[in-house]
Amino acid sequence: MAKIKLTKTELKAQTDALKRFQRFLPMLQLKKQQLQSEIAGISAKAEEVAAKERAARAALDGWVGLFATDADLLSGLVGVKSVNTGSANIAGVAIPTFESIETEVKDVDLWATPAWVDDAVKATTEILSLQCERAVFEEQRRLVTIELQTTSQRVNLFEKVKIPQCKEAIRVIKIALGDEQTAAVTRGKIAKGRTPEVKEEETAA
Repeated sequence: MAKIKLTKTELKAQTDALKRFQRFLPMLQLKKQQLQSEIAGISAKAEEVAAKERAARAALDGWVGLFATDADLLSGLVGVKSVNTGSANIAGVAIPTFESIETEVKDVDLWATPAWVDDAVKATTEILSLQCERAVFEEQRRLVTIELQTTSQRVNLFEKVKIPQCKEAIRVIKIALGDEQTAAVTRGKIAKGRTPEVKEEETAA
């Protein structure tokens, strides 16, 4: 702790600082709890989307043989052109929200390709959409986690450093001011006790 001045002015400054830290700490603790809850919610949503993605992939198992037969046809059949996102705010953190994707489908000769290609396009598009949605949730979690780490550091700073330092400074200053007051009273009593003696010496002289 930095050296402090043992004065009434410093005592007031430390007392005001302590009140300020004690006022802000509950707000930071509440924000920390909110962020933890939001991260849990985001994780649950991300897992829900991941489960849908796994189910969509499992539904393709029956087509594996067809995919192998027409590997060249399916290669790059559907691609993501862009991901449309919105924005939201969680406990002061700006996060992206998933809305939709725009895809590009490779030009194919509908007369020369098997009928199941249309279904393959739909299934692939669904999987790509789920992948992008999951990626947005992961980005949300990353951003909120960074804010949680910052907030946790502030909570620890207030709880373990700032508030204890202020309390210790206040204790030290009060002791010093008390000792100073006691010394002043003692000096006053000694001065009063010596006054008659001084008068007697002056009279005798």
